[in-house]
Amino acid sequence: MLKRVRKTFKAVFEIIRNPWLLNHVLADNSVWQKYVDKHYHIDSLPVIELDVLLPNFKEELNAFAFLEGGSLPTDLCLIRGMCKTIPGCKYFEIGTCRGESVVNVVDVCAECYTMDLDPKLIKDKTEADLVGFFSKNNPKIKQLYANSLNFDYKGLDKKFDVIFIDGDHHYESVKSDTANVFKHLVHENTIVIWHDYGYDPVTPRHEVMAAILDGMPEQNRKMLYHVSNTMCAVYTNRQSQVVNLDFARIPHNKFRVSVESLPLK
Repeated sequence: MLKRVRKTFKAVFEIIRNPWLLNHVLADNSVWQKYVDKHYHIDSLPVIELDVLLPNFKEELNAFAFLEGGSLPTDLCLIRGMCKTIPGCKYFEIGTCRGESVVNVVDVCAECYTMDLDPKLIKDKTEADLVGFFSKNNPKIKQLYANSLNFDYKGLDKKFDVIFIDGDHHYESVKSDTANVFKHLVHENTIVIWHDYGYDPVTPRHEVMAAILDGMPEQNRKMLYHVSNTMCAVYTNRQSQVVNLDFARIPHNKFRVSVESLPLK
């Protein structure tokens, strides 16, 4: 007992001397896993299989960089597939990055809005130049430059059919983005997709999971799922059969992948 007390005091003393260590404690997935278990009594979201959510699943991406920090091909195919199910789809996303997600849905949507920080405010020139790399010259895409934490969502005066949340992935940002989307942009049939719900297609990222659950209205949580073979969570009122996470770890289908390198125009 005395040994544990000493360890605790030592840890507290180290954090006082080096406050940055607290970030490592808070970012530890096990801390957030305990938080989710305490408040929601679950370890992961129920899983919907990709080809059950989107029957006869078959998609083709128009642009994919295969670079760091991006989505999986199945993540982008999920977004595109959901948009295709809605005639005249109105699409909104938080987190443009290179523009891969929005440029892959623009041809199947009637309206596309994407939001990211103003490149003029990004100190790293290379990072600034990458914002909207694939999408910024497309006249069908409305690029918004703003910080999602203080953006005037109400001022848009619009509801959207598919919303993709892929901005900053820390708790406060994901919670704020989620709350704002549900308060201002969602109608009764809106589909909301969050990227990086998982570190990979089977391992929940509990900080993001906690933020999603805390940010959305309580009555909507029962329509929240993890989509198999993706790192995404999805909110949808479409009824689908769910499976448990252990089932989702085992391959139950395979995907045909064709990769072609194309010159930039």
